[in-house]
Formats: sequence, C-alpha cells, structure tokens
Amino acid sequence: METTLKTKKEITDGEDAFMSSPVKTEKGIDSSEAIPEALSIKMEKGNDGNDNQSEASINPVDKITSLKTLGPFIASKDNTRNIRYLSDVPEICLRESCMLGVDEAGRGPVLGPMVYGIAYCPLNSKETLTDLGCADSKELTEEKRDVIFDNINTQHYANSCIGWAVEIISPNVISNNMLGRKKCSLNEISMNAAIDLIHAALEAGVNIAEVYVDTVGPPEKYQEKLQKIFPQLQITVAKKADSTFPIVSAASICAKVTRDHSLKVWQFPEGLKLTSKDFGSGYPGDPITRKFLSENVNYIFGFPRIVRFSWSTAQNALSETACVVEFDEPDSEKPKYAGPKLTTFFQSTTKTGEVQREQCRLLKERFLDSVVDF
Repeated sequence: METTLKTKKEITDGEDAFMSSPVKTEKGIDSSEAIPEALSIKMEKGNDGNDNQSEASINPVDKITSLKTLGPFIASKDNTRNIRYLSDVPEICLRESCMLGVDEAGRGPVLGPMVYGIAYCPLNSKETLTDLGCADSKELTEEKRDVIFDNINTQHYANSCIGWAVEIISPNVISNNMLGRKKCSLNEISMNAAIDLIHAALEAGVNIAEVYVDTVGPPEKYQEKLQKIFPQLQITVAKKADSTFPIVSAASICAKVTRDHSLKVWQFPEGLKLTSKDFGSGYPGDPITRKFLSENVNYIFGFPRIVRFSWSTAQNALSETACVVEFDEPDSEKPKYAGPKLTTFFQSTTKTGEVQREQCRLLKERFLDSVVDF
C-alpha cells in the first residue's frame, strides 16, 4: 500500500508537545493546532481489497459531518499533539435539561492515542439512543460502531438531539507526562481529559443536568472529585457504565471509532511508510504489534512517536536493543553542616536530673564555664 503526504508545517520541529495553545475555529471545532493549508493523501487498495481510506484524494476538512469526514479531519492534524473536536450543539440541548456520558477508548494499548469522548442529549431522548443501537462499544463489531457513529452525524432524528465531543490524547503527550520530571499518571491524564470535555460542553451552552462517567480507579473517589468541580450537576460514576447507561455507550462509540480511524490515517513524522496493517491494534498481546516494536527500534532515539515509551512493553524492548543512556541527576546527598545539629541542644537528662550536654563551642574556645550556683 502506497501513502503520499504533503503538508505545510505550522510549528517548529523542536517545540514541546505540551506548549500548544488551543485555537478555536468556527462551527464548534476546538483543537490544539490549526489545519495545514495543503494536505493530500492518496491510498491504494491492498491485495485483499480493504484499504484504510478511499482511492480518491482526501481533502482537508474543518468539520466532521459523517464517518467519511472523520479520517480526513484527523489526518489534517499534528498527531504529536492533543486534538479536541466538538460537534455542533443541537438547539434543543441549549433549552432542555440534558444528560451527558463520558468514556474512553485505547487506555491499554502500547501504540497510538487514548481517546476520551462525551455524548449528550435531552433527558427525554433515551429512545433515540435505543433506536441507534447504543451499547458497550467493546461488544459491538467495528462495522456496527461505524454505522452508529455515521447515523449520529447524518440522520436527522439523531443529530437534531445528540451532540458529542472527543479529546485525542497523543501517545507523545502520554509519554512526556508519565516520564517527565513532574510525573503525571495515566489516571490523572484521563481525569483531566474528562473534566476538560465537560467544561467544554458547558461553555458551548449545553444545558447539562446529569453526568454519567465510566470510572477510572475507585468510583467513589472519582465521583467525589467531579462533584466538587461541578457542584451544580448530578454526577454518577460507576464501573462498566458503558454497558449500563446508553448515553455512556454513545460516548464510548464516539471515542472508539475516533481511535480506530486515528490509527488508520496515522502519518509517521519520522518518515516511515507504514499503514495500520503493519502495526496492528496496538495492544501488547497483538503479534503484529510485537513485531512492529521489535523491527522499528532506533539504536539512539528508540521508537517512533506512535509508541507510548512509558509502557513496560516498550521499555523492555528498548532495554534489549537500544543504547543505554545515563542522565546526570542532582546531588541527592544531605548537605553537611559545619556546626552541631539543632537537636543536640535538646538532649534528655539523666535519672539524677543532670543534663548531658556538650559545652557550647563559644565557651569552650574561651575556656569559660557556665555558672549555675552562686
């Protein structure tokens, strides 16, 4: 399969992954960088007839209106940075009280982004979610998830009352956060993404009344944290919420479909000419993923940035084949003081009441004694 990419860079090569300020474009899009001016991607079908994209050239898009436009939108972004997208808010969601669901996709893989998604609709629109077939995204086939996502965006009965948003968390950002001097755990990254998406929906004017979240860690502590941040909302955090609450299922489907297509249109900044068939699902147990990791280790720089360096699977592979690098750490030894420690002046007395204390250096040097009896 042949891939050709032409793009106009808008950022400097050495810029850190975190140092991006959100740029809000029209029609509900909010991402960490602007869309490149020129982008042309051409995909040819493989021998099995299944291609990652259509044979036609993909033009950059600034709005996701269907499944067909999802890939081109993601492909037009810098995949070393986080990307956030908010759909248009249905008018009814501005007036009527809504429920909002939160879920993620791609938490466990060693390759590719983790995607957080939200979906929202009026409290009285539960039947619409049922008609769409919203269920736990892990229980649905990829084809079924794609159909539901496309229907959410193209069918009037759905897009007139359901809105959604996603945060695509780059593997580069995950690695930098988890391995930096000021470490940030994956749970913290996940919670921050969920909180930011809820804030984004509120700022867009969505009349949120109830929030349902698939938990990260202990649900009680997570719920308490969210309730403090959003005291005006009724929040429920539960295990396997995506199989219990249809609105969480809708969020799960949006997140999962977005991650799947992020991998399908992944462009390697390192210049590798590979497709998703060459690196597999990204899960450590996938033999194709393991083969990709073993065959794409640079002796000095390690893996391409699609890999999460903070995963033990990646670290073990690097320890076997990559160069060992040592970093100078600041001296961790305790400073040595010239004088006595302060605690020496607070020593206990003997059984007879005498204080066992060394004479002060000032008195000792001058051959003086403390006078206690006159």
